[in-house]
Amino acid sequence: MKSLAELQAIRDRMKDKVILREGANQVRVVVGMATCGIAAGARPVLNAFVEAISAEGLTDKVTVSQTGCIGICQYEPVVEIYEPGKEKTTYVKMTAEKVAAVVEKHLKGGNVVTEFTVSNME
Repeated sequence: MKSLAELQAIRDRMKDKVILREGANQVRVVVGMATCGIAAGARPVLNAFVEAISAEGLTDKVTVSQTGCIGICQYEPVVEIYEPGKEKTTYVKMTAEKVAAVVEKHLKGGNVVTEFTVSNME
């Protein structure tokens, strides 16, 4: 960075991503980012959610955040979705590629992608 204007430009570009991680919206997407989750690929999953939600214009409705251990390490990366008035949905063995389907079908369409959920693994 060579100037205050460059710093301002970086701040403006990153603003949506920070809001997604700190907002208090109705729907929360929580990605398990403990050591086991990170080792299994949770970081690309978290980034894919942030990017997809921003690209789909859902930033006023959905917050993306991270948490520590969720407790089901054998199913990492784990993503939990909390919606008001509904039971939480737990997605397991998530990948960045699966994120698009979850955003399109669940977050936009209101339909849980059951083939990616923990109940499908049992």
